[in-house]
Amino acid sequence: MARTPAPGTRRRILEASAKLFGEQGVRAVGMQQVIDATGVGKSLLYREFASKDELIAAWLRESDAQWWERAEEVTGPHSGDPARQILALMEFFHASVQEPDFHGCIYYNTSSEFRDPRHPGRQEAKLHLKGLRNWLRDRGAQAGADDPDALADTLMLIVGGLLANGEVLGGDGPARMAVATTELVLRQYCPAFVTAAAR
Repeated sequence: MARTPAPGTRRRILEASAKLFGEQGVRAVGMQQVIDATGVGKSLLYREFASKDELIAAWLRESDAQWWERAEEVTGPHSGDPARQILALMEFFHASVQEPDFHGCIYYNTSSEFRDPRHPGRQEAKLHLKGLRNWLRDRGAQAGADDPDALADTLMLIVGGLLANGEVLGGDGPARMAVATTELVLRQYCPAFVTAAAR
């Protein structure tokens, strides 16, 4: 008779995978490591996730949902001030790279590990980053940006540089300039932000 997964099995697998993938990189982690870390049998693991690719995709989808919850927490207090929301998110990014267990952005990392555009991990990473770009564009439009798309693209370059430099050189390296650079960019694209900053 097939074993029935205990309540919380899927959760335990995802939590263990998140730790392993974050610390070691996705390609470096084998399914046996996940089995060892969770204590579940091989058959139970593959009953929850038919393949490693499926596990990677599920991990990134869950991480995306958790990330947006956290983003709402840090930007919510600035509701009605979209430019300040953008700054708050950049401050959140900068605080993240200063954490001792920061190993880079899981979305950029996963995307770089899987070059095939059809790979589920790369697709999930792309969805997250496109969602972030859309959020930045929408907030920029609300803040009166004359070119919200150009603003969003410029901010995405800052985010990417912040996360990449933060992983290698730490939060006190070039990443420390991210928030100040974001302010300069907002002043360039959003005339109303200049007025607010001058008060």
